[in-house]
Amino acid sequence: MTDYRQFPSPCYVVDESRFRRNLALIQSVAQSSGAEIILAFKAFALWKLFPIVREYIGASTASSLAEARLAYEEMGAPAHTFAPVYREDEFDAIAACSSHITFNSLAQYTKYAQRCRQAGISCGLRCNPELSLVETDLYNPCVQGSRLGVPPAQLPDRLPEGIEGLHFHCLCESSAADSESLIARVEERFGQYLPALRWVNFGGGHLMTREGYEVDRLVDAIRAFRSRHPHLRVILEPGSAFAWRVGELVSTVQDVVENGGVRTAMLDVSFACHMPDCLEMPYQPSIMGAKPAEGAAYVYRMGGNSCLSGDYVGDWGFDAPLQAGDRIVFEDMIHYTTVKTLMFNGVSHPSIGVVRLDGRFELLRSYSYEDYKNRMD
Repeated sequence: MTDYRQFPSPCYVVDESRFRRNLALIQSVAQSSGAEIILAFKAFALWKLFPIVREYIGASTASSLAEARLAYEEMGAPAHTFAPVYREDEFDAIAACSSHITFNSLAQYTKYAQRCRQAGISCGLRCNPELSLVETDLYNPCVQGSRLGVPPAQLPDRLPEGIEGLHFHCLCESSAADSESLIARVEERFGQYLPALRWVNFGGGHLMTREGYEVDRLVDAIRAFRSRHPHLRVILEPGSAFAWRVGELVSTVQDVVENGGVRTAMLDVSFACHMPDCLEMPYQPSIMGAKPAEGAAYVYRMGGNSCLSGDYVGDWGFDAPLQAGDRIVFEDMIHYTTVKTLMFNGVSHPSIGVVRLDGRFELLRSYSYEDYKNRMD
């Protein structure tokens, strides 16, 4: 059993053996189904571990210039890139690091199509299959009024010249049955376009490394789709599946406070700063050695170390009182958490400037790819 006191606190800790187990399963699904499975950086971008990833899979998907550069430099292969919108001043740099670029609208494709042709890019269009399989709206790409993907009613009878693939994403930590539903919806709503395409990307959310996931069912669904459309290359781009349950966030109790009958363990980590999904979702992670609060001898809320009033999550039950110096180990804290803590999607921070008394603008700080890469170091 791992002695978590040997690690610094706070610390994200990845277990290589568990990581490799996930990678081996993903590789086996790719080989059995004939699909190409690529790593989505939006969920996992710890690039010092990419040499391990490259032993199992060879490509990745990016959502920004920073992620595309990371794919090209550290994965050693051009990225499959999708962004909700592309900036004029970044597009050529993105194209230089990409083999595939998917557009969120017909207008964006029209704007950049010629530049893609000149760069030899395979172009795709993200479509909204209008299939809501994710209960939490914050994570539902097909929520009513979604800004992501072109609905079928807005597509022309024939796709614009140069569109070689369609990209669909409506899953989030979903089951093989949900993947089947997505494939069926694509054939139902977009079947007329499939004969003219070279590839179809069924996006992320295929949580094939979760315990109890029906891996064979996913493989069968992909193989059946490929048998009906043998000319199509099938791509999946899960993120969570790669780093699902491969590591923890180690923290330490610094103090215990009580107010209104609520006992709070004050930690050296912050939910707002280090585990934002817990407040966004909301999501209560598992704590090693803890149990449900109901009926427990000692119940504690976990308090973050920022001054945000809502920087807490609870409650958990323990068999003994917590005290300063006790380690609190949050489970499954690598996928998405490490990225959202830093620069989600590789989206750069805004520059900072000041307008001086004489009206002169002075740029104090701008952010670059190196800032993103160094923070994912």
